[in-house]
Amino acid sequence: MTGGMALAQFAVVFVLLLAGYPVAFTLAGTALGFAFVGQWMGAFDFAFLEALPNRLFGIMTNETLVAVPLFVFMGVMLERSRVAENLLETMAAMFGRVRGGLGLSVTLVGMLLAASTGIVGATVVTMGLLSLPTMLRRGYDARIATGTICASGTLGQIIPPSIVLVLLGDVLSAAYQQAQLDQGIYSPKTVSVGDLFAGALLPGLLLVALYLAYLLGVALFRPNTMPALQQDADKPVSVLSAMQALLPPLLLILAVLGSILGGLATPTEAASVGAVGAMLLAAARQQFNVGILRDVVRSTMEVSSMVFLILIGASVFSLVFRGFGGDVMVEELLTELPGGKVGALLVVMLVMFLLGFVLDFIEITFVVVPIVGPVLLAMGLDPVWLGVMIAINLQTSFLTPPFGFALFYLRGVAPASINTGDIYRGVMPFIGIQLIMLGVLAIWPALATWLPGVFYAD
Repeated sequence: MTGGMALAQFAVVFVLLLAGYPVAFTLAGTALGFAFVGQWMGAFDFAFLEALPNRLFGIMTNETLVAVPLFVFMGVMLERSRVAENLLETMAAMFGRVRGGLGLSVTLVGMLLAASTGIVGATVVTMGLLSLPTMLRRGYDARIATGTICASGTLGQIIPPSIVLVLLGDVLSAAYQQAQLDQGIYSPKTVSVGDLFAGALLPGLLLVALYLAYLLGVALFRPNTMPALQQDADKPVSVLSAMQALLPPLLLILAVLGSILGGLATPTEAASVGAVGAMLLAAARQQFNVGILRDVVRSTMEVSSMVFLILIGASVFSLVFRGFGGDVMVEELLTELPGGKVGALLVVMLVMFLLGFVLDFIEITFVVVPIVGPVLLAMGLDPVWLGVMIAINLQTSFLTPPFGFALFYLRGVAPASINTGDIYRGVMPFIGIQLIMLGVLAIWPALATWLPGVFYAD
């Protein structure tokens, strides 16, 4: 009976989320409702909920999660200070006269924005508003333009420092320790957000390189879809103006990421450096005043409140799910699948991919990963490699029609002349690149595990 209740709990949450109810309240409310029904039926022990205060206190005192509002603040401040707009204008002027240069510029700026903000929705919307009209005006094929923007906008999933990786790193750390405790290892090893940042760096850069290679190939074999700018279309950009546009955000990214990878600062400390650096950058561009600061703080508060409220709701959900024996049921299901850990990993990745159509990465990270993570890690999978695989998998899901979140974000800001079919067809090649990247990472896990070993070798 308890296993059936766990399945029913998950199914009800899924249906309510599809109906559009708020995620955090749906998770917590459904769980508490099932807990009361289970208690009445004699299938649930309220003692499981006695652990809830400790869990909530653990969330409140988790220093790693303090990095979330700081990284959000950094990203929103950079957005308000028009760094993205300046970057795109400069890169377009530098590479625009090369065939396909504007597409390459959009991809590179998307990579820098991903490393600066780590927020997929903000990057896609910003790039859509800034670059899509320019690309269409310059004669770019609508499918190439929309596909490039969507793909580069989702790089915030995998390019560190990323909010996705911060949250995923914290959840995987707890799952890794639980997996070791379940195996009787009472001095468990840990995995940090810094490990995940280092592990995601090479796959992320390789993914960008594959994007660029594809765009260069299109420019070479289908030149009419990605024309070069006319010689008199823009004034040539000077070295000084290029450095003024590129160096400040690059230095900020290097300061944040370098301090983490170099062991000079924790992710939270580095995030505070990023937040202060973003304010200084905005002040240097004369884009900083009390009104802007008020808007940035309000946006940061809204996003951070959403993240932590979902985390609290997910904590209630997971406690009740475990109370019904759902974790044992999932473990038995995955361990009995044919193919051992490979079969289990394929099933989990497929489920996460499908859930990515209807759930954001925050819900999947807080709800699904704590359930399946300990089981997969107990099978001997490397936690850093697993985390990077999950991040790329969700990134692919957010690009895939007809429900990919990135497609909806761009559809919301695209001009009326762009139809949804153009966006769908435009992202297909990039989805293929994502799947190739997943396959390469699956075959060569060292792409994700080598760099953490270099930076954090004992």
